[in-house]
Amino acid sequence: MGTILGHLKPESVFNHFEEICKYPRPSKQEEKIAEYVVSVGERNNLKTVKDDFGNIIVYKPATPGFENRKTVVMQGHIDMVCEKNRGVEHDFDNDPIHPYIDGEWIKAKGTTLGADNGIGVAAALAVLEDKTLKHGPLEFLFTLDEETGLTGASSLDTTLLKADILLNMDSEEEGSLYIGCSGGKTTMANFTFSAEPVPADSVAYEIKVLGLTGGHSGLEIQSGFGNAVKIINRLIWHSTKHQTLRIAKIDGGNKHNAIPREAFATITIPQSHEADFLAYVTEFNKIVKDENVTKDPNLSVTVEKCELPTEVMDIKTHRNLIDALYAIPHGVLKMSPDIEGLVETSTNLAIIDTKGTDVQIVTSQRSSVASEIRDSVDMVTSVFYLAQAKVTHGDGYPGWKPNIHSEILILFKDSYKKLFGKEPEVKAIHAGLECGIIGEKYPGMDMISFGPTMFGVHSPDERLKIDTVEPFYKLLTEVLENVASK
Repeated sequence: MGTILGHLKPESVFNHFEEICKYPRPSKQEEKIAEYVVSVGERNNLKTVKDDFGNIIVYKPATPGFENRKTVVMQGHIDMVCEKNRGVEHDFDNDPIHPYIDGEWIKAKGTTLGADNGIGVAAALAVLEDKTLKHGPLEFLFTLDEETGLTGASSLDTTLLKADILLNMDSEEEGSLYIGCSGGKTTMANFTFSAEPVPADSVAYEIKVLGLTGGHSGLEIQSGFGNAVKIINRLIWHSTKHQTLRIAKIDGGNKHNAIPREAFATITIPQSHEADFLAYVTEFNKIVKDENVTKDPNLSVTVEKCELPTEVMDIKTHRNLIDALYAIPHGVLKMSPDIEGLVETSTNLAIIDTKGTDVQIVTSQRSSVASEIRDSVDMVTSVFYLAQAKVTHGDGYPGWKPNIHSEILILFKDSYKKLFGKEPEVKAIHAGLECGIIGEKYPGMDMISFGPTMFGVHSPDERLKIDTVEPFYKLLTEVLENVASK
């Protein structure tokens, strides 16, 4: 039994989740957690294989008498977003996640929890080990590298699954059944600058934007959370205009699918403008704190005098860069006309990173409408072209078109009502789920996505609501038994 979570119900799920937390699992470095998943399959004497990419598939034969039922595959990803609060010492490549109970929530100490998608993987492993459940043929698919571009699903072998039905357990709201998701694409811009000597009689400061909430760039793009890159650039843009500020280095954000929580810049200004600059920073800090007080009450913009850098960015590239950052859209572009409250199209200004004389910007565009992905990508691209940046794009991933007549949806709705005496909500999600990619590889597979309640995923505020895990797991096992009974 897990020492921290093992007393929680259902024990089998929480024991596996606590065990999962012990294994480092950054995207593209899932070797240790993969070994654990494989060991669970093998110790239960189940056929366990890996495809060429490293995705894991475990096969569980049907309960005797149910061999001719439809095959169900349970699917989740074994990597996690690795974010930590400033000042927290944590090596995601080697250190375990430290979960703890805070009232009705499970959280992690200073880092992301990894309940996205660790709790879904834990539920699948609990079913894998259950000797009492009556079920038809089962498959368990554990994909790699979901968080940095869904590359595990994109590389999935198309011959290893026989399932008719896919249960994706990577959603974050108990009582909601998801039947569609957005597709997406990343747009990157590179500015190469000439390094120039620091102007004479200059002083240097480090600007810090801290304390923002951040969050998932799909699920929380409509929430009104501040963007640290946008905020720091706004200060630099106005200070360039009035105090002749020059940039030596600017960085912010570190995940393409997260709203940036922090940003930093090393800048110089003429010593004669120092007092005016500091006065403006004080004024600016009050302005942005007032604008963001409801959603980001801990936002702070600070400056601290630092050692003069050896060089600064040439002024032409400097102006092109800050103009582009100011003009680039961020947030919701269009709400769905068909599903109330659903973001249809959005864009996220995610990362800015200075390395040597290159500044790279990463943005991501999402939509449930393929043509609108293209349109939003073109919109962002055009701004970068105007700023004379070099633009490249990621491969992108497909969306998942909702089917309100899906047989597995009807079965889920009936099962939910039987268990809990109320109707579940049927939704689509403004985020990339692996369903779209897997559905493209296995045409005709009936799919649904569901999960327990989580908030703050992709940020150190990530938390899992304890009392939603049991109904989530009850629904999963009820559906598997109902598929077998038909």
